[in-house]
Amino acid sequence: MIKIFNLYFHKRTLSQFLLDFGLLLASVMVAILVQVNEPVLNPSTVAFTSLLLAGCILIVNSALGFYQRVHHRSVGQSRARALLSWCLALPFAYAIFRLSPLKLENGKAFILTLMSGVMLVLIHRVYVTHSASSTLLRQRVLVFGSGMRAKLVGKSLQKSDPNVDLVGYYASPKETAWEVSASGLLSRDRSLTDVVVSEQVDEIVVALSERRGGSMPLRELLDCKLQGVRVIDIATHFEKTLGQIRLDAVSAGWLIFGEGFEQGWLRALTKRVFDIVCAAILIVLTLPIMLVTAVLIVIESGGPILYLQERVGLNGRLFNVVKFRSMRTDAEKDGQPRWASLTDDRATRVGRVIRKLRIDELPQLFSVLGGAMSLVGPRPERPYFVDKLTHEIPYFAVRQSVKPGVTGWAQVRYHYGASVQDATEKLQYDLYYVKNNSLFLDLVVLFETVGVVLMGKGAQ
Repeated sequence: MIKIFNLYFHKRTLSQFLLDFGLLLASVMVAILVQVNEPVLNPSTVAFTSLLLAGCILIVNSALGFYQRVHHRSVGQSRARALLSWCLALPFAYAIFRLSPLKLENGKAFILTLMSGVMLVLIHRVYVTHSASSTLLRQRVLVFGSGMRAKLVGKSLQKSDPNVDLVGYYASPKETAWEVSASGLLSRDRSLTDVVVSEQVDEIVVALSERRGGSMPLRELLDCKLQGVRVIDIATHFEKTLGQIRLDAVSAGWLIFGEGFEQGWLRALTKRVFDIVCAAILIVLTLPIMLVTAVLIVIESGGPILYLQERVGLNGRLFNVVKFRSMRTDAEKDGQPRWASLTDDRATRVGRVIRKLRIDELPQLFSVLGGAMSLVGPRPERPYFVDKLTHEIPYFAVRQSVKPGVTGWAQVRYHYGASVQDATEKLQYDLYYVKNNSLFLDLVVLFETVGVVLMGKGAQ
């Protein structure tokens, strides 16, 4: 795993990303150089236009999930996404070259050449997505421990990272009860250092429930690290592998003394400028959609068009979140707050559609302009649920140290929450975002949000 701007990427993901970018750039440049009059006279314009179009297509591929380390798609589903990416590339190519100063000899031949190149790249992407990674890009991991925590690490590795070979579990001398499979236990006849060398281990995850009283062979772990083997604790493992700060693996000391949670004035200023610019652009682009939505709501069920509800924001301050009304006006006539559910009978027909497409969230862009919200951040919750969850879930109040967002890391990584258990799972992603928040992570979340909307995932 490689950490870039506080976000972990697998080596295979980066290699795929760079390879596709190179192939796309080559395809675009070939299409341009074949069709542009006197291309030698404007090499900088050719290069800039090629980079812009290749970057746009790469962003579309990212939003459609082609670079996810773990996926559960069939080959047919990947082909469908490739076709959608190819169709979305057409308007990008048309718009960019209409605005470009380059003069094409034959526009139709150019588009045909370009789209053929893009299609070849997408066919390669579908093939690579469903093929095994090479030996050079695989990682051999040893779990130090044999208890419940070690079992959790093993499950997460096998389920969430297809590029990992789990070498096995090496039990601590103090562990007497084993939770892992006996077949996965490594023999203690050899020292930890000897096992690491013979099994060609790349990384050791320390997953002990108890670290005191000589449970950890510190000297051996240090020797392994000096030989180039990565040694990490269980909390760091879940952070880099799953993009979570897991509550069952973290401690207050790890949060306090570790890196992250940087909330300086420069970060706040950068985020505020980014929010204002992006929110203003999105409002202009989506204004026709908002007007049509407002008309449809009035036609189906009359007013009001908007729905205002008190939510908890930065540092516990209350504000009114604004959405398009998607439920009946008597949705909570008994006065009892309720979570939305997958088959919520309170939703109107228009409401079900706009919730599925996330159109009901668009009025929150005005809250972003006003400063009560950010484009990216934890989902704002109602005071009733905040009070309840703060008492039931440790560290829940940490998410209030940043502004709530229209979208967020938890929203794109986990389905819509409708219970305390769901809130706990989402908090683990929110903690990761608060700890590692950066402009780059915000951009990643926004790109993944596009994919969530296009694929209709997670909405209720």
